Order: sequence, then structure tokens, then C-alpha cells
Amino acid sequence: MSFSVLTMTVPPFEPDPLRLVYVQVAEHIAARIEAGELPPRSKLPPERDLAEQYHVGYNTLRRAMDVLRDRGLIITMHGRGTYVAGQPDAPPPSEG
Repeated sequence: MSFSVLTMTVPPFEPDPLRLVYVQVAEHIAARIEAGELPPRSKLPPERDLAEQYHVGYNTLRRAMDVLRDRGLIITMHGRGTYVAGQPDAPPPSEG
């Protein structure tokens, strides 16, 4: 008997010209976190790289990251990077 794991995939980012782009970027990254594509405590790429990936300006990406920080979905540690927020009671990921 075989089991298949149901995984949710997030469609590619396609901005709607009638909505604020930074909000759409934040929603897309949040969807990727929720889908498990960006697991808890994983390090995100640098903001400049994310801006390139989303084909948006650096300031637009920064505003999206502010939205995600305000929602408690990401944590930024100066000099160390930005991480997906982990579950408060979850053990740290193993390094192996």
C-alpha cells in the first residue's frame, strides 16, 4: 500500500496591477510559509535577492518584509539575516 503526501504548492507570483505590489509580495511570501515551502526557522535570501526574484524594487520588497514582520511571520536579526518565525515550543532545527 502506498501513501502520497499532499503538498500545497504556491503558484508563481503574478502581480495584479490594481493592487499594491508590496502587499501582494507579502501575501505571496506568507503563502509560501504556510505551504511549507519556507519552513519555520529557515533563513530567507537577502532582501536584494528577493527583490530580484520578485522583479520588484528594493524598497517595495522592504515594505513587504515590514508587513511580514508586523504579522509575526519573519524575524530579522541585524547582521545575521531574516528567518521564518518558528513555533514557540518547537525545538531548533538539527544541523546535520
